Amino acid sequence: MKRFLFFFYQWVIFVPLFLLLTLTTALLVMTMAPLFGDRFWGYYPPKWWSRFTCWLALSFVKTSGRENLNPKQSYIFVANHQGAFDIFVTYGFLNQNIKWMQKQSLRKIPFVGFASEKAGHVFVDKTNSATRAASIRKAKEQIANGVSMVIFPEGARTHNGQMGNFKRGAYHIAFDMKLPIVPLTINGPFDVLKRGTLQLNPSKMELIIHEPIPTAGLEESDIPELIVRTRTIIHDALWEKYK
Repeated sequence: MKRFLFFFYQWVIFVPLFLLLTLTTALLVMTMAPLFGDRFWGYYPPKWWSRFTCWLALSFVKTSGRENLNPKQSYIFVANHQGAFDIFVTYGFLNQNIKWMQKQSLRKIPFVGFASEKAGHVFVDKTNSATRAASIRKAKEQIANGVSMVIFPEGARTHNGQMGNFKRGAYHIAFDMKLPIVPLTINGPFDVLKRGTLQLNPSKMELIIHEPIPTAGLEESDIPELIVRTRTIIHDALWEKYK
């Protein structure tokens, strides 16, 4: 009976309200960001869209470590990628003005893709080395005056809840711009909505904000060690079932 009731709730209440919230947020960003800038309109409407999505999914978020951040400082955030709700957890509860590095395919989503572009998010074009370099240059242009970038170094959502290998892109941006890297551990989204399924499963989620790691003074040869260090920090704070 409980499973049936939630199935009813998901498709009769959650999905219509989520679609309405998504369309409203996208239209708001598409209209206001070009007129008044994406610093406010590219962040605050999606932030509350993300919070309401978590609450509508009956999945509440515990956050720790916000005291580690300075809202006037720009950072490169690197996080594990458990599922689609990673976006909602981070956007909604990090409390830091952020832009995203996103897959090029997301640009094709009606309304959302165009709104993401107007919000200042960066679509990564991996067609060739020139397009990848252009994506990196655009990402760097978005990071200034307290605006930060969130990147999933794994590149894709996990299939089993466990972390994959980290790619170097985020670390090169941080190194080139001398920005601190902040590891984020995300727990729970894998249980809420697994990759390859549309069935929601209400569950608690957690966002752990670790201490920033300075990159000023590092050499490019230090990047592999930095990748290992941040991945270890993120991994050690995972719930046991994800390790």
